[in-house]
Amino acid sequence: METLQYAVRKLIYSIPLLLGVTLISFTLMVYFGPDLTYNILGKSATPEQIEEVRSELGYDKPFLTRYMIFLKEIATFDFGSSLSSKEEVTDILKRTVPVSFAVALPAFILSNVIGIGLALLAAYHRGRFWDKLIMILSVVGMSVSYLMILIAFQIIFSTTYGFNWFPVQGWIDPPPDYPDAGFFEITYYYWYYYWLYVTVPTLASIFVALGYNTRFFRAVIVEELNRDYVRTAKAYGISNAKIMLKHVLKNSLIPIATRIIISLPYVIIAGNLLLEKFFGIPGVGLVTYDAITNGDLPIVKAVVTYTAILYVFALILTDIAYKMIDPRITYSK
Repeated sequence: METLQYAVRKLIYSIPLLLGVTLISFTLMVYFGPDLTYNILGKSATPEQIEEVRSELGYDKPFLTRYMIFLKEIATFDFGSSLSSKEEVTDILKRTVPVSFAVALPAFILSNVIGIGLALLAAYHRGRFWDKLIMILSVVGMSVSYLMILIAFQIIFSTTYGFNWFPVQGWIDPPPDYPDAGFFEITYYYWYYYWLYVTVPTLASIFVALGYNTRFFRAVIVEELNRDYVRTAKAYGISNAKIMLKHVLKNSLIPIATRIIISLPYVIIAGNLLLEKFFGIPGVGLVTYDAITNGDLPIVKAVVTYTAILYVFALILTDIAYKMIDPRITYSK
């Protein structure tokens, strides 16, 4: 009950944050986003045609009126139809969000799990060979351009210049309509092609995220190693491995959990614009990229709004995780 009351209170307190985010994002979209009028009509349009299209798109309405319409869309979760494809924005998100989630989830899990393991190894051998090697590799991963990493991994794993193991681009097509195909055949089909298409993007994402995660996790763990209780545990003869896994890692979980949970909205809804555009993956990242470049405001507004809402839920989930990790923590009034 206490947790539920805290979550409701936090949601109410987050309304000004959501209003601020929506106002800033809407202002940027209105004044700095592309104008679809000339994309629809071309450069040789007459003033009458321009005025008619701007009226259909709602560009002729005052800013405050357009913003109030935007708030109504947020309240009803109805962002209308895409200006480009005329498809309902809700239907677009239903189709693309699961794809982005399926692409981002393996890299998200592996980069955090491997990052924690490497951070423990580096902190355990602090100042020695393994620590220096892991930190050097982390800095290399952080320094190289993301686009260059995508190109390199695609060349290595998806072309004849490398191993040529995986497709260059694309996503899972519907299975062939075989009348005799059973559940296991269809399941095998999806998992096989999912593995084919997701492996290279996952490896590239892990390579990029691992450096940042490892350095952050190592800094947290090293700071925890300097606590008095660690020296006391060593004085009592407790093994270093037990101290690292049972005490240091457990007491480092609050900042680690914060970093991981705050990243969840971008895994669920924001997608990865560059990754999906580069590999031709039909997820919400690719749709958002195209919407930004084409000035498709309904899609951009929906993605920005849902990301902001999920970020608020992530903050609430972070506080709940604190309580689960350390029961001594109390919710603030």
